[in-house]
Amino acid sequence: MAIKYDKMFGLLKSNGYNTTRIRQEKILGQRTLTAIRNGTGGIDHRTIDKLCELLDCQPNDLMEYVSDVI
Repeated sequence: MAIKYDKMFGLLKSNGYNTTRIRQEKILGQRTLTAIRNGTGGIDHRTIDKLCELLDCQPNDLMEYVSDVI
């Protein structure tokens, strides 16, 4: 099982956030950004709440579940 955050990165980009701005505004740290992109980490509910407020969206707008079963 895997949670993918491609939707979150797309939404951030469409709202003018690049990785530098994300780090500078302390939305996500570098370690978290790297882990999410590599599929080795995730974000906690506080960060999801912060992102939803910032981007005026719902959690399903940020991430999606992708099953490992083919």
